[in-house]
Amino acid sequence: MKVKIKKFDVEMEVKNNGIEFQVHANNGDFLGDCYVTKTGLIWCRGRTTKANGIPVSWDDSTRWMET
Repeated sequence: MKVKIKKFDVEMEVKNNGIEFQVHANNGDFLGDCYVTKTGLIWCRGRTTKANGIPVSWDDSTRWMET
């Protein structure tokens, strides 16, 4: 995977706007964007907007990572 930071709107801690990561497959195909916010993660497949993305809370994401 190739992951790039598209937008970096943070000071010392992650705020509401969060950090936006652009995710590409190894062949360069665009897969989507992942936002890291203070409330959790938002996955936006393809050209999906942040408002229509799939939100995952920090509690759910840490449980998923630990299993």
